[in-house]
Order: sequence, then structure tokens, then C-alpha cells
Amino acid sequence: MVNDTPSQRNKGPILEILKQYLVKGRLLEIGSGSAEHALFFAQNFPDVQWVTSDRLTHHQHISQTLKKAQIKNLHGPELLEIGTDDFPKGGFSYVYSANTLHIMSWKENKTFFKLLSKRLREGALVFFYGPFNYDGKYTSPSNQNFDNFLKQRNEKSGIRNFEDIVAQMKKGGFEIISDHEMPANNRTLVFQRLAYEKSQS
Repeated sequence: MVNDTPSQRNKGPILEILKQYLVKGRLLEIGSGSAEHALFFAQNFPDVQWVTSDRLTHHQHISQTLKKAQIKNLHGPELLEIGTDDFPKGGFSYVYSANTLHIMSWKENKTFFKLLSKRLREGALVFFYGPFNYDGKYTSPSNQNFDNFLKQRNEKSGIRNFEDIVAQMKKGGFEIISDHEMPANNRTLVFQRLAYEKSQS
């Protein structure tokens, strides 16, 4: 039986976006979860070393998936919990994170953005996939329902405002270069690290 979860269905559209940007280098996926995305994308980008990471609770599942797949350019899982852990060593040209910003608190989001600023060099790209609000407004009734669900489960979770993300990333030395419309009222935001002009607070 084919797995038809939302995570499975969105892989194709995300792949088409990533094809516009990924060439070669090392990519850190933050919040790999079940590693479904990592498994799919690594096979499509053989010149990209795809490094999975997540909290410890997800490591056993990720390890089993990677061991079974035996894909040479698929690595990890590395331990990375925002606010606790640093990036793995080695340097990265890309960071990819799907459906994480609305799960984390806004404080954790800002910690995440600061970490990106500290660890990524000029020209590095960051990809955020998920639902976002614009001008403080939901883009669809389904997104509003999803936001209510998130906040009922954890009051600190919730769909983030596009403008707030862009402003915080700008403070860390990033500019947004693309905002891609995706199926099911989701988006893929693409940021690029600018040259270091001054240390960020």
C-alpha cells in the first residue's frame, strides 16, 4: 500500500523548487522527523551531501531508515535541538527545514535564526517550507483551523508571520530571494546569507 501522508504528497513540489538552487555541497536538514524527505531528496541530488538532524527522540527511526536505504550521500542523524545544540562540524552550503517553524515557539524561532547567522557563510541558502501568514492574516480557512489546532496542543506554537521571519532573518544577515507558492496553502521561503559586514547581536 502506498503511503499517502501529507509529507509524502509534498515531496514532488518541493523537489521542483530545490532543483532551482541545489548544485553540490553539504546540506543540513533540521527537523528530519521520519526522514522521508531526506531519503527522497538525497536520491535526487547525488552531488549534495544530505545530513539529517533532529532531537534524540527521532534518532532511532531516522537511523533505521538510513541504514535500510544505504544511500551514499545521506548521513546522520546528528543531534540538534534548537536552543541546546550547535550545528554539526564541517560547514554547510544549504539548510533545509520543513514544517518546523510553526511547531517551535517564536523564541525558539529567533534562536534558530541566530544560529543560522553564526554558522552559515556568505552565499549559503536556507529553505523554510510550511504555512505562513501574510500581514497577520491567514491565507486560507484550513490554515486558520490548523493554527487553532497547534495552539490547543501548545500555546507557544502557531503559524508564523512572513514579515516577522523576514525581519528576523535580515537582522542575522540574510535576504529573502524567493517566496514560492506551494500546494495546500504552503510556501517555500528561500534566504541567502549576505557578506559579513558586522557582528550580529
